[in-house]
Amino acid sequence: MINFKEQCIVLRKKGYSIIEIMKATGRAKSSIHTHIKDIPLSAKRIQQYKIAAGKRIKKFALARKGKSIRPFKTFKVWNTQSILLVAHLLFDGEIHENRGCAYNNRSKTLIERVTKLMCEYYDFDPKQYQNQTTGVYRVSYYNVALATYLKKKAKELLKQIKRIPLDLKREFIRAFFDDEGCMDFRPSSNIRKVRGYQKDVRILKIVKALLVDFNITARVVLPNEVVIVGKKNLMQFEREINFSQGVYINGNRSNSRWKKHIEKRELLRLAIKSFKS
Repeated sequence: MINFKEQCIVLRKKGYSIIEIMKATGRAKSSIHTHIKDIPLSAKRIQQYKIAAGKRIKKFALARKGKSIRPFKTFKVWNTQSILLVAHLLFDGEIHENRGCAYNNRSKTLIERVTKLMCEYYDFDPKQYQNQTTGVYRVSYYNVALATYLKKKAKELLKQIKRIPLDLKREFIRAFFDDEGCMDFRPSSNIRKVRGYQKDVRILKIVKALLVDFNITARVVLPNEVVIVGKKNLMQFEREINFSQGVYINGNRSNSRWKKHIEKRELLRLAIKSFKS
């Protein structure tokens, strides 16, 4: 009967790994290593182990796909918080299933709103950044599972939005105009209109249809905006939707007409008051 040392050497020369020798002999790794440290595995055997290890890693990754070590809260019913969060990510945000989600805006009010909304569902702080050239703030959440879930909910929201309660439709529309909207008021040219920009024409058509529920007539102007004009429509928009308090136009832009920060809702009020009758 061969002794332990000889057994280790024989098994090693047959291409056994140290783990396999441990299983065959029932001895500790440190004891085995002493006898085989000078007997390397063949290149062919090393390649076989690499392939096997790769398969194990792939199997583990597939088992974990869609699962997160940083958990988040899911929801089944739409409410104000969930509508606003998903809407803002749709309009001025990004949802990448292979990376995470983010929200971009110059408005501190809206950045703080989205950050607070996300806290309802996710307990981890975002990465925050401000572009010093444009002044745009960015909050990012690097969680693939969270992004995958929110992407699914975003698609669900666009399908269901026409059937949800009126107060939630209002939140959706207001979020759209807070993110994508402006008050185009040029009294010298007799121009007064609320405009909302979005490259996805499908969303423009949804917003136009939802406005009808509030007795507001709008039109989609291709390629990428929805427009509300006329005293009656603007007054109804102010009454039913309006822009959120604290959301300003950027007075620092080189083409700024007003040369100062002014709330969008205040500009809407000025436009309505400027009608002669």
